[in-house]
Amino acid sequence: MTRVKICGITRPEDGAEAARLGVDAIGLVFYPKSPRYVTLDAARAVVAALPPFVSVVALFVDPSRDEVEQVLSALPIDVLQFHGDETPAFCRSFQRPYLKAVRMRPGTDLAALAADYADARGVLVDAFVEGVHGGTGTRFDWSLLPAALPVPLILSGGLDEHNVAEAVRQVRPAAVDVSSGVEKSKGLKDAGRMAAFIQGAKYAAV
Repeated sequence: MTRVKICGITRPEDGAEAARLGVDAIGLVFYPKSPRYVTLDAARAVVAALPPFVSVVALFVDPSRDEVEQVLSALPIDVLQFHGDETPAFCRSFQRPYLKAVRMRPGTDLAALAADYADARGVLVDAFVEGVHGGTGTRFDWSLLPAALPVPLILSGGLDEHNVAEAVRQVRPAAVDVSSGVEKSKGLKDAGRMAAFIQGAKYAAV
């Protein structure tokens, strides 16, 4: 069964509802330029509202070491997610499971990039949009993805409740990741859309 992460959670009630609906992980965005950015206080409130066994993922874009360590010291983070040009050495230096995001466009050698981050818990593929590091709601051409990778594939980019089942059947990812595709406005999740997305992802192949 495909794992589901809902990213860009900004409110405790959205995190709690996602958990109630069966999400596997939620994402907290610590990138100040994002409309889904959360402060440490807001993130604490979200985490406090979660039940056991829902993973908490902290998302960064080219952070300093101090920025990552500040979050790790303040919150029970399960996985780090890097969306910038972070090196493999930087990503692994925190002794924490991590994901490396890759923005896909023609010519991207995903297999080579995945090999560079071979100790990552997974590679997250998103659409390339100039100057934007995710959360755009833009879908990329899934045929750009290689048939096999040395690490698990997490599919993102333009997914929503209408196309996630097709995506799971076609790509067969280990997990799917959604942010804008389940929102009613930027940073605010829609319970009905989250429910439909999770249902579509988890039971697409059943």
